[in-house]
This record gives sequence, C-alpha cells and structure tokens, in this order.
Amino acid sequence: MLPVPTDSAGRLAAVLDSSEASIAGEPNALSLPPARSTVVVLADGLGAANIQQRAGHARYLASRLAKRDVIRTVFPSTTAAALASFTTGRMPGEHGLVGYRVLDADGDRMVNQLNGWDDGMRPESWQRVPTLFERARERGLATFAVGAPRYADSGFTHAVLRGAEYRSGSTIADRFAEALQVVQQAEPAVVYLYVPELDQAAHAHGWQSDRWLGLLEALDAEIAAFDDRMPRGSGLLVTADHGVIDVPAHRHRFIDAQPGLVDGVRHVGGEPRCLSLYFEPGLDESGRADLVDRWREAEGERAWVLTRDEAIAHGLYGPVDPEVRPRIGDVIVAARAGVAYYDRREPNRQAEAMIGQHGSLSDDETRIPLIRAGAYERR
Repeated sequence: MLPVPTDSAGRLAAVLDSSEASIAGEPNALSLPPARSTVVVLADGLGAANIQQRAGHARYLASRLAKRDVIRTVFPSTTAAALASFTTGRMPGEHGLVGYRVLDADGDRMVNQLNGWDDGMRPESWQRVPTLFERARERGLATFAVGAPRYADSGFTHAVLRGAEYRSGSTIADRFAEALQVVQQAEPAVVYLYVPELDQAAHAHGWQSDRWLGLLEALDAEIAAFDDRMPRGSGLLVTADHGVIDVPAHRHRFIDAQPGLVDGVRHVGGEPRCLSLYFEPGLDESGRADLVDRWREAEGERAWVLTRDEAIAHGLYGPVDPEVRPRIGDVIVAARAGVAYYDRREPNRQAEAMIGQHGSLSDDETRIPLIRAGAYERR
C-alpha cells in the first residue's frame, strides 16, 4: 500500500505559477493575494519536518510554519524532478525529468539529470515544456533567477530556467542582496532565489550536524532581514524541493549481495532512496514478473516495489507523455524504512559516503514548507 496523504496540501508545481498569477491579480491555486512583484526562495533540502525539529535554530521560519503552510513536492522527491516541476508548473511525466539518474534509451546509457547534459541529451529538448519564466516574459514581467555562479551556464539551468535572467551570488547573503536589488529596481518582477547549501551540507555531514544547523541559522536570519527590507506590496514565499533524512552506513542495503535482485537488470538508476531498475531487453514477461516478485519478497518490508505501469497508474509521475515513459524505471524501489540502496558493482562508489538522503515517498521527504510574507502574509 502506497502512502496516501491525509491532508489537502498544495503542491510545489503550483508555487511559481500562483505567484505569477498574483501579480496580475488573477485567481490562483494557492489563493495568493495580489502583489506588485514576487520573490520565491527555494532552499534545497529544507523539509517541513527539518524546520519543525530544529525550530530553535530557525525562529523566523518556524514561527510562520503552521499546518496550513505545508505542501507536497513531486515524486521522486529529488532536485532534478522537483525544480523542473517548480519552474514549469508541470509534473515529471510531462516535463520529462523523472529522476536523478535515468535511462537515455536512444543511447542505451544512464544519464545524470543534474550534471550529465551533453550533445546526446540537449536540455532544450529533453526538458520538454516551456517554463513559467518564458510565459511570464510574454506577459510583460521581468524574470530573474538568482543562484550560485557555478550554475549560471549549466545544462540543468538551460533546461529549467529558460526565460529568466540569471544573476549570481557566491554566498547566501550575496544572493539575498542581489534579489533585493532586483526587486527594488524592476517592477513588476518575478524573482527566484536558490539556496543549495543546506542540501550539500546534509549530504556530506547529515542534516542533524552542526554544519547544517549553522547554515539553517544563517538562512533564517537572511530571510528575516529580507522580509523587513522588501519593497511594500511585494510578496515573499519560502519553499523547498524536498526534505532530508539521515541514513547511517549500517542502514545501507547492497542490491548486488542477492544475485536474484540484479539478474535481468541492465541498468540501475534513480538514487539510493528511490531506485529505478531497467530490464534487459531480452527479458520475457515471466522473467520480469519473477524479478518483481523477488524484490517484493526480499525488500517489501523496507520499500514500496512497483512496476512502471503501477507507478503511472497510481499517478506518481502525473500524466506521462509517451516520449517520457521509457525514462521511468521498469521497476521502482522506493524506500519506506530508513535505508538506502547501493550497487557495489558501480565504478564510482562515492555516493555511499552521503549521510543526508531523499527521493522516496515518506512524509519527511515529501512535506515541504510554503511560508508566506510581505504581501502574501496571512492576515
């Protein structure tokens, strides 16, 4: 049984779309009131549970995070899929970025959706739909994306930030200063500010580490100061792409330790909390069914194991275009216990050093904040 959210929370895909509509004074999915400009801060890896459990280190954010200020991210709960949904307003099955490492069927290879872009996988076509920045520009709005300098010309940026003018800031403080300057000078404007540092620290040290807590405190202070200095009439939203859980090394599961779990598998993709397994082309229907059964018998208490058809039927990826369908794994293994799955046959095993993890369907990974301030503050 898949988890079924009991709340009526909004969705990440509606955030940027609703904020743009608010500038035009139009009805929107999040019921945002009219605003002269909008600034959306997306803190990578800052789940609602992460804020709630460290409220003393995030007094501004925690004081504004009520139950109604929690929304849901997409599946898989990973940056490539989530940010593409945020900037297009569409689900992964439509925009095409369906995970971290996915199958490029034409090349019979695994490709990394964050940093694996090349001539065989052009961002302009692999991410299939227009961005909300492109639409906003057509409506006469100035659009900006504020991020770290190293992302300014990346393939992923070209895939998901088309239509936005990129502004750089090396530190969190630099980025907030740049965003403030933009929103003061350009009106009406849509400003997206990306903060990757918390996610990076969580992967390296764990989200419960002193390093992560220090960054949370710095981010909280910057957001509070930004709220005080924003032009009157501008709206501020703070959200995330996913939450993070810590998975210690003794909770690692090595799929190659049981040959029956990899026999018939040509490619292993996804990420440790949400594997995507791709069948050998010659594996018949009986062999495919047997492989799924072996996974369910071995890992059914620790993971949701679904076929591609089952995942699509459950709506996990939203509507799925025929062009996107082959990118989704033939078998999806989404961890529900506090485990992470690895394949020791991988040439590069650096990922096993990661502590902070995400990608699956748990509340800690999928519940994210939507904190409102400025013109959007709840009255």
